[in-house]
Amino acid sequence: MKVLVTGGAGFIGANFVQQTVRERAGAHVTVLDALTYAGDRGSLAPVAERVELVEGSITDAALVDRLVSESDVVVHFAAESHNDNSLDDPSPFVQTNLVGTFTLLEAVRKHGTRFHHISTDEVYGDLELDDPAKFTPETPYNPSSPYSSTKAGSDLLVRAWVRSFGVPATISNCSNNYGPYQHIEKFIPRQITNLIDGVRPRLYGAGLNVRDWIHVEDHNAAVWAIIDKGQIGETYLIGADGEKNNLDVVRTLLELFGRDADDFDHVADRPGHDMRYAIDATRLRDELGWSPRYTRFHDGLAATIDWYRANEAWWRPAKAAVEAKYARTGQ
Repeated sequence: MKVLVTGGAGFIGANFVQQTVRERAGAHVTVLDALTYAGDRGSLAPVAERVELVEGSITDAALVDRLVSESDVVVHFAAESHNDNSLDDPSPFVQTNLVGTFTLLEAVRKHGTRFHHISTDEVYGDLELDDPAKFTPETPYNPSSPYSSTKAGSDLLVRAWVRSFGVPATISNCSNNYGPYQHIEKFIPRQITNLIDGVRPRLYGAGLNVRDWIHVEDHNAAVWAIIDKGQIGETYLIGADGEKNNLDVVRTLLELFGRDADDFDHVADRPGHDMRYAIDATRLRDELGWSPRYTRFHDGLAATIDWYRANEAWWRPAKAAVEAKYARTGQ
């Protein structure tokens, strides 16, 4: 199988590429990545000799057409995905998440190539903290940021190309990922690397915002289950029943580092910070037989801490610039 992975040098994509090379001996993997700040060749270093890396944009129609024509399946991870950055400058989010997805869809339509689109639970907006409901594939879209709205738009493009042109595509909307190779601007790796440096973690507002956490390896195993067994045109939600508020996450990290539970600082909350996300992954579990490996968040966090301790050379070069950027916004 020839697999084209867009955004394969980013966090989730690079883990997907490594997992694919490890577990699927017959797969030939090509990565298309623009290698922006969030993409890193070093994230593919363990499999570099077995992967073809093409530096380029998913908005480059000629390049995309050539690579899609050579592929059996396209797994589309490439996205601008940081909420704070989308509030500073929405333009790259429109170009990558909307124009880039359109460009890929036109190529897979032309060549009849299997397409899987990676999306987020943030397209559904948020839930109240005391609401027992969870997101399902039937939940109406209600995005709240330039990031989530452009991802919602990209999902709708995929649905339209399936219905209008018969493109063989599936969609997955996943909850918040954590694990190796996640950029240190993101919440969990930022706190881990702060703690490694002896710096107190920083918590947005009161820390009551809830996310449904899943280890990246479990996410990517679910993606392959959908590619292998999923029904064309369907949307599958991926989650591991890992609801934790940000305060609980920080306190779990402090526990794992042997620090006092209140050894953190409150910082200004993010504008428009969604309150709660929660995934109902029943369709994925019942129809495709998927289940997560990391059923205890504590264990997944411990493994993630071990990885960041062992791979300081990967994250250290970006640390000072990331903290300087947050300092400018009081966070």
